[in-house]
Amino acid sequence: MRKWLSFLGAITLLGTSTTSLVACNNIPQYNEDELQQIKKENQINTNFQEIKENLEWICPQEQPFNTVDNKYYFVVCRGNENDVWEIVKFKNDTEIYFNKWKKIKEFNNFDIVLCYTTFGNNLAKYKTAISGIYKPGITGFIDVWENINNYIKAVYRWNGDEQKLPDLIVDNNGNVKVNSE
Repeated sequence: MRKWLSFLGAITLLGTSTTSLVACNNIPQYNEDELQQIKKENQINTNFQEIKENLEWICPQEQPFNTVDNKYYFVVCRGNENDVWEIVKFKNDTEIYFNKWKKIKEFNNFDIVLCYTTFGNNLAKYKTAISGIYKPGITGFIDVWENINNYIKAVYRWNGDEQKLPDLIVDNNGNVKVNSE
């Protein structure tokens, strides 16, 4: 009987955790050739060779936030479906685990955060991902980067020197560009 109660308690805790999220099951998984092709398609159009070589579009399946790499990431996001897209830069320098997340951007009703989430239909597997989470007092997630969504459009990683971070902007169509071009 004790074992059953422990088992049921574990299921209850897992199901009610405020940082748990069952993500969409139809997240595309690319093979290596497809992934390289889609990375090339999502590379920003610039005349700066150093930016072409060091700014990498990141696919959610790569799960870049499961380890701290001390690299800079650029997130294309917005606070409302009617808002313009903007770029938020952050350094992946914090280990994320249950009940600890890193705020990336604050909007009126929610924050874009790095948080620990479940994925797929397997509640026993976790990863660190970018999510939109409602502010305290409002429960739930609004969207997850893995889902093509209305709040988080793209993520790029800077693989170059920290002193040479590019100055990026987003045009009215949500395309990432170098500010001086």
